[in-house]
Parts: sequence; C-alpha cells; structure tokens
Amino acid sequence: MIEPTVTLPPTRVRRRPPPRSRDTVRWPVLAVVFVCAACGLVYELELVALASYLIGDSVTQASVVLSVMVFAMGLGSLLAKRLRCRAAVGFGLLEGALALIGGTSALVLYACFAWLGESRWVLVAFSLAVGVLIGAEIPLLMSLIQRAPQRAPQRVVAVGGGASLGGLASLDGGGALGGGGSLGAGASLGAGGKGAGGVAAGRPGRPGRTVPAGDPEDAAGTVADLFAADYVGALVGGLAFPFLLLPWLGQLTGALVTGAVNAVAGAVLVLWFFRRDLTARTRALVIGVNLAVLGVLATATVLVDDFEEAARRAVYGERVRVAVHTDLQEVVVTGGEEEPPDLYLDGRLRVSGADEYRYHEALVHPAMNGPHARVLIVGGGDGLAAREALRYGDVRSVTVVELDPGVVRLARTDPALAELNGQAFRDPRVRIVHADAFNWLRGVVDQVQERYDVVISDLPDPGITSSTKLYAQEFYGLAARVLAPGGRLVVHAGPATDRPRAYWTADATLRAAGYATRPYSAEGRAPGFAAGPDRADRDSGTRHEPDDWGFLLAVRGDRPPLLGLAADVPRLRSLGRRDLDAAARRAERTRIPGLPPSTLVHPRYGD
Repeated sequence: MIEPTVTLPPTRVRRRPPPRSRDTVRWPVLAVVFVCAACGLVYELELVALASYLIGDSVTQASVVLSVMVFAMGLGSLLAKRLRCRAAVGFGLLEGALALIGGTSALVLYACFAWLGESRWVLVAFSLAVGVLIGAEIPLLMSLIQRAPQRAPQRVVAVGGGASLGGLASLDGGGALGGGGSLGAGASLGAGGKGAGGVAAGRPGRPGRTVPAGDPEDAAGTVADLFAADYVGALVGGLAFPFLLLPWLGQLTGALVTGAVNAVAGAVLVLWFFRRDLTARTRALVIGVNLAVLGVLATATVLVDDFEEAARRAVYGERVRVAVHTDLQEVVVTGGEEEPPDLYLDGRLRVSGADEYRYHEALVHPAMNGPHARVLIVGGGDGLAAREALRYGDVRSVTVVELDPGVVRLARTDPALAELNGQAFRDPRVRIVHADAFNWLRGVVDQVQERYDVVISDLPDPGITSSTKLYAQEFYGLAARVLAPGGRLVVHAGPATDRPRAYWTADATLRAAGYATRPYSAEGRAPGFAAGPDRADRDSGTRHEPDDWGFLLAVRGDRPPLLGLAADVPRLRSLGRRDLDAAARRAERTRIPGLPPSTLVHPRYGD
C-alpha cells in the first residue's frame, strides 16, 4: 500500500547574521593597527623623554626603555597564544589595559619622582608592561582576520513539501538542507568545489589562480599588510610626539589623550566589526572596562594641572615663583620675596642665588687677565656671566650665544633674576644670539672680522648628554678659530672632586685640540645645595652634593696660561689672588692621567 504524500508548508530556516567577510574587516583592522602603532610609539617616546628629564643621561634612558620594551614585545607575542581562542574579547581588554597603563605612565613616573625620589625601577616596570601589551596586538589581530571567512556565506532558504532540489548546494561547506525534504542531486561545495547544476564557489585571488583559505601565501599577505600599517602608524606617532603633542598638550596631557584614542580605537573594532565573536557577557565586559579606562583618563586630564602644581611643590619646595615651559625645556624660578632666586632648567639647578657669585667670579675673572675688549659667552642665558664681564670698563662687546630664547626672556623680565644679573641684557654692549653654539660657531668661523679676546663656556656639566657635543674636541677646535692671538678660553667642566674622570677628560680634550690648560676649582656649595637629576633626595640625606666647581683655563699653544687676575679687576666677594693658587692645587690633587679625548663620534664623558 502506497501512503499518500503529505505536503508541508514552506518553512524558512533562520540563521544568525552571517559573519563579516575577510575583505570587509581587513581595512578596519589595518586602520586600528595604524592608530595603535602610533599610540604605542608615543608611549615609548614619552617614557624616554620624561626619564631623560627626571633621571638624566638621555642615551642611557633611551637604551633602557627601548631594549626592555622590545624584549617585552617578544614576550607579549608568546603570551598572546593563550588568547587566540578568544581573540576578540582578548584584544578589546588588551587595548583597554594598554590605554590605561600607557596613558598614565608619565603621570605615575612623575609622581614617583616627586614624592618618592626614585623612578628608575618604575620606568623599567612601565617599559615592560607597555611592551608586553604592544607585542600581543599583532598576533590577536592576525587571528581575527584569519578567522573571518573569505566572503560572506550565501543565505540558503529550504523549501519543504518533499520536493527534490536539484543543482542546489550549500556554499559554506554544508550538507543536505530541507524542511523534511532531501536535496536531490545536491552536493556540498567547498572552496573551489563543484556540484550538481554546475554551481561552484572559489575564493578570489590573483587572476588565473585560486588561493585556498589557510594557504601560507594568504597568511603571508595578511602579515605584510599588518606590519605595513604598523610601521606607517609608528612613523606618524613618532612625528606627532615632538611636533604636536609636546608643544600643544605637554608630556602629561599628551600621554592621557593618546591613551583615550587607543582605548576608543580598540573598542570600536571589537564591538562593531567582531561583535559576532562576543557573547553578551564578554560584550558587557569589554564595554565596561573601556568605559572605566576612559573615565580614569578623562578625570586625570581634568586634574592634571592641579597634579603638576602639587608635584612641582614637592620637588622644588613651596616657594615656586615662576614655572614655564619654553619650546625646549621647563624653567622654574624659586625663592621668597626677600630671598635671592634659584633657577632650574629641566629640573636641574643652574643658578643658586645664595652663592652663584662664587661660581661666576671664578669662571669669568681669571679669563679676563689680559686683553678683554671682545667677549664671547657660550650659554649663560641667565645673564650672570655677562654681568661679571661687563664690570670691566674697557669691554667693548659681549656676545651671548644661548639656545633657548625663553631663558633669556625670563632673565630680562623677571624682577628677581633681572636684579640678580644687574640688568645685564639691557646693556647696549650685549648682543644675544639664539642658536646652537656648535652650529653658530661653524657658520661664523670664517666670517668673524674681529676675533674674541675671551671665550667663556658657561654650560651644564659635561655628563649631561645634551651638552656633550659642546665639550667635544671638534667644538674646541672651532672656538680656537675665533680666538684672537693670545686669547683665552675658560670652560666649566663639572665638579673636580666628585666627577674627576669627566673633569680630566675635558682637560685631555682641550689639549688634543691644541690648547695648553691650567686647571683650577672653586669651593662654595652651601649645605643642602640641590643640583642634578636626583634633587628629590636632598631631604633624605642619601645623596652627597658636589662641593666644588671645576674650571679649565686654556690658551692656544704649549705654554699654560698664568692663573691670575687682571690689574683692573673689580672688587670681588669670593676670589682673590691667593685663592687662585689654592684652587689650582685643589684641582691638581684629583688628576687622572692618560685619559683619551672626547669627540663627536666617541663621547667619553659617560665612561
């Protein structure tokens, strides 16, 4: 007996929305890689810049940050393997963590320096954490791209009623579909397979060739795209940091804004383009974490000015009178109404108003023993060396070559500093040149009509990396070409007792450049004198402050200059003819013979 055929009504098989194809998500992923790479490089540069400012020696700090970060990136790539099965939620949470850690790194580093006095290990910890998170980004994004189908699967509608569907096949590797019926003559079509009815599906590739999913060449192309976007983003981030973020936002706010951009980019990619890979719980987790991170960064941005003011008071004391950021550095003036001011440049004490006269008298007046009508001062933007030179009535001109116009402007307009330097920059005999001293000398060496009788090098210690080239043999060679016959060059070369190696390296460099030298030093560091990058240790008693300044008086030739004072020397408060003999003996006791000179390509002051 043949049972009657029962015809069922047509039914529709409902499916979840198809996943986005690989071609659809490729460009958004590459855009996010671009943004994240730019943010990552900003974090690196931010750590290097702030560490150089807080700790000093930019070469060492850059080496520490970059080497630790590159090592940590490799570690992060290995750790990312554990997140490949949950790449979407893993990437969303990772970007939130990176935005929080990288965005607040400058803030925390500065806080540790201001209140704890130590930031080296914090620097290493941030470099390690940021590097691990950056290193995990590319593997997770690679997993997300590779898991996306090459093209979106076809939507299949099964028609019931027992009808035989010939020539129809599932394009996503499916089998028989039907509302109670069978797919007669149907076939499962894989990538590039063929089935009944002549229907075929293949992935697009190069003309004339099909590249199957999972092919190594396809993975290589994806990796090439990711790294191309990564490198271009790093270029943009590297240029944006010095030319946009630092001038417009500063170090702290710039890092916070970068973190916010980082968090938004990561969250948008995961929550929009890979939302199918998230459950309701993981979607809520990604949203919650990134909103919390953005809230922290926004709050810190609002409070950053108050934080910076509190940190500045912790570092410099309660009597901060002026704090400005020039195009090149931070300039801070401290001191009360009835007290002489102290001047800090990038956190390093350059002028102690209480005893600066000891330094500047010892620097300038021994070099003025001889003809001194024309004087060149390298550095000296505070105007104090110019003040001492202008005390001689027969000085006709003083040229001050200072890199930072902001320092000169403050020394001219701040009442306390202007009083301290005796309004030196308002003297008509003074000419100010805002330029890099090395480049300026190289440009004018053949154009100077009158040579200088005295060249005064009033620069930070040679151990500070930014000034190292102005203590190089090449620089002293340029200075020799603008010296008049019999002219003198005097160099501040750092403390002779505390850093004798740097001091005598400067002496060896001068002699290698064709000078004969006369070393001497001057005492005068008051108790508690705060100098150098570790000034926050001044209250702990753990740091020994230098108790002298070391100088080198030099002339061209083989005969060392006489160490004395000019016949018309003005009345001095700390320096007499007898003092100079003791100053020479004191410096000579620290001599280290046989040191090589320092050059541009082989600086020796960090040895």
